Amino acid sequence: MMISRKGMATVAVLLIVAGGGYLARDFVPSSNAANKVEPPKVTQVVERVPASKAEMQLSFSPLVKEAAPAVVNVYATRKVVTRSRSPFFNDPFFERFFGQGGFGAPRERVERSLGSGVIVDHTGVIVTNHHVIDGATEVKVALADRTEFEADVVLDDEKTDLAILKVRDLKGDLPHLEFADSDDTQVGDLVLAIGNPFGVGQTVTSGIVSAVARTQVGASDYSYFVQTDAAINPGNSGGALVNMQGQLVGINSSIYTRSGGSNGIGFAIPANMVKLVADAAISGKAVQRAWFGGSLQLVSSDIASGLGLDRPQGVLVTEVYQDSPAEAAGLEVGDLILKVNGKDVDSPDAFGYRFATVPLGADVSLDVVRQGGARTIVMKAAAAPEKPPRDERYIEGYSPFDGATVLNLSPLVAQELGVDSGLKGVVISGVRNGTTSERLGLKIGDVIRKVNGQVVRNTKDLETLSNQEFRLWRLEIQRDGKLIKTTIS
Repeated sequence: MMISRKGMATVAVLLIVAGGGYLARDFVPSSNAANKVEPPKVTQVVERVPASKAEMQLSFSPLVKEAAPAVVNVYATRKVVTRSRSPFFNDPFFERFFGQGGFGAPRERVERSLGSGVIVDHTGVIVTNHHVIDGATEVKVALADRTEFEADVVLDDEKTDLAILKVRDLKGDLPHLEFADSDDTQVGDLVLAIGNPFGVGQTVTSGIVSAVARTQVGASDYSYFVQTDAAINPGNSGGALVNMQGQLVGINSSIYTRSGGSNGIGFAIPANMVKLVADAAISGKAVQRAWFGGSLQLVSSDIASGLGLDRPQGVLVTEVYQDSPAEAAGLEVGDLILKVNGKDVDSPDAFGYRFATVPLGADVSLDVVRQGGARTIVMKAAAAPEKPPRDERYIEGYSPFDGATVLNLSPLVAQELGVDSGLKGVVISGVRNGTTSERLGLKIGDVIRKVNGQVVRNTKDLETLSNQEFRLWRLEIQRDGKLIKTTIS
């Protein structure tokens, strides 16, 4: 909050545009003792037209001075090993002698990337984006006063595109930002974006929240973002989106652009999701998210009409998995979920975000419509189980799966890889570069259903089949809800 240091009786703290003019919002505090300045208590809010030139010249400067020291530059270094390539690189005969990685002495190349980060704990815990430090062999952070520290990556969560760093050899405390409750953020709220765009140094831009609960962005598995028109550019990734109280509303993550620059459409990961990941890192635990145990569908206009609704709203339960929290709570196929803990949900992505940010063990209240009647269902937030065990195996040999790492599917593995947790069988969790599986286009998340007509029930089955010699390989693979059938010779 921008508060006068002089203990004025009335403190004008922000300007908002309204109908082509300006309104000054005054906070009327309780009186302070003489010569003693304390944070004022808000007792009344009055909106009015600015009464003086001084009020028209209000500045974000006091807020920036408080927040900017907690935003850092993040420098990530990657070492990439390459080999020379031959024009015969894709020739099978050549590969038998020189391998699939090229030939000649390996060459090491250093790649560097620049982003931003936010200190969220005085002990030197820093939040940034996963894509800023992905694959880094060395990470350094620089404070606003240009003090540099080496940092360790203590948690890297690709699903949320977040990473947690910890400063090494810290002496003393660091300035940090407090988390806002991002659920309280509203369209039209004033915000500041602080980061290091294009590597030019720390920069502050202002704007408003132009949308909340923005889905279908595709920047992480949990597509639920705060959208802002504050200018965000390359290098701002991992930086802070700050409200007028100096609290962290979100971590700037991505932009919509056609030119590589800011078009006034930026997306930030909400603070409530960031806090979940940061708390896990501070406590030394892995990130654990609640498992729903069912499938959901967007409510279209036709579905809404069939359900007797005046407009599309909520999400429709299309499947309830056996032995899941959804089943234990009594949810049924056809139930329409309107709210999670009192918050509206209008898409499976919005539901996924709301559910994923509930602490494990907590009660989750669902407002449900069933056969025209409203009811409240309370379910317990529980972690996804790993049954059966994942039994990780790396497939080698002359088969289409050469170079693939595979796991047995369980609700936990499905949650980690972003596939339907109702599926069973074997899923690909990794594909090594330059191998047969990569060249054939196999991808992480592919569920292998059948090989030459034989059902693949577990990783041992797939390993056994991969060691057999077949003239033709007939594969059935499920990818993104679609069944792919192909024959490979």
